Amino acid sequence: MGCSNSTPIETQKEKTTVFLSKEKIFRIPALIFVGNETLLAFAEKRKSKDDSSSESLVMKTGKLTKAGNSVEVEWSDSKEVVKKEDLGGHRPMNPCPIYAKERNTIYLFFIGVKGTTSERHQIFWGINETRLYYITTKDGGESWSHPIDLTETLPEIKNWATFAVGPGHGIQTKTGKLIVPAYAYPSCSSSCTSCRSCLANLFCCCDSLCCTKCCPPPHALIIYSDNEEKFKCGNMLEKTSLECEIAKTNDQGEMLYCNARSQGNIRVEAFLDDSGKVIREVKSKLVETKSGCQGSVVSFPAQPEEDGSNQGTLWLLYSHPTCRCEREDLGVYLNKSPTDPSAWSQPRVINQGPSGYSDLAYIQNGWFACLMERGEKTYIEEIACLLFSCDDL
Repeated sequence: MGCSNSTPIETQKEKTTVFLSKEKIFRIPALIFVGNETLLAFAEKRKSKDDSSSESLVMKTGKLTKAGNSVEVEWSDSKEVVKKEDLGGHRPMNPCPIYAKERNTIYLFFIGVKGTTSERHQIFWGINETRLYYITTKDGGESWSHPIDLTETLPEIKNWATFAVGPGHGIQTKTGKLIVPAYAYPSCSSSCTSCRSCLANLFCCCDSLCCTKCCPPPHALIIYSDNEEKFKCGNMLEKTSLECEIAKTNDQGEMLYCNARSQGNIRVEAFLDDSGKVIREVKSKLVETKSGCQGSVVSFPAQPEEDGSNQGTLWLLYSHPTCRCEREDLGVYLNKSPTDPSAWSQPRVINQGPSGYSDLAYIQNGWFACLMERGEKTYIEEIACLLFSCDDL
């Protein structure tokens, strides 16, 4: 099964099931390492595979232990951290956690969408039914704050047809800024009314792709904090781009790397400053699947080499299905020169067969965790975790 010619990772093959879809469907993984040998995994719990059926965001705690030369993880029971009822009927989606080490605080950003309103419905009508929230915990996820609604504090949201954060982790810079990856669809202008001749047939085509083709395309951006309570929006990328993740290119966090889903056959890559100003967009060589898929990127300390030339620098690791035609064969790519988009390695496949969304976390000492959608027949059968080391790459 699969369509990739890339080399599979032969070690650490065992994947641990974290969320298993049976009566409920679990989708949209997010993962962070919070020190003290602890991972936090998040996902959406849904009634069905449809985006409009999300009921809550759930979490599990993973405890890491060393086993010889490898690392193992044991997961706690699942707990709901925010439910539709907590948001006045807005369904919670797109978990985006950030660990702020100096504040001893874990932030979980997410969106809430009114009722069962679809993304395409909002794009078509140009009326935003999505809100931006976050919750916090200072005890490792044992207890969480009430949801805080940021929607009205960001005036840009009023000009969007809809938007989303993440999904997948955000980051904190050395200066303390919280960086939340996001994307948004600008609202349609009056010139779009000509495409709405199908209004009389609303129920059969208002959510159809044909009805949104002439509406403004989506663009990735970041939402960032100047301090703990004040958030701002950065500039949108020029290229059409969707779900994204952000990584630091150096320890100072002076320049950020953005890797985003596209609507073409290659990814979108760009460099930003920590206030969201686009420094440059680059021509990517990374493969996008036919229908597009979310991917994850994480920075980590450069691993020791014989000449010692990489001390104090960062490398990047990126995960995404390697197949051009289907969401299959999840691979990881290594970049030892984060500001050079031509420096990505060939992928190593870490899950053969159906593979969907994923989120990477750097643990420590050259070890990584990848939380991924996977299955034998479809990628929504389970969300599983794989641990592997830089040596495996």
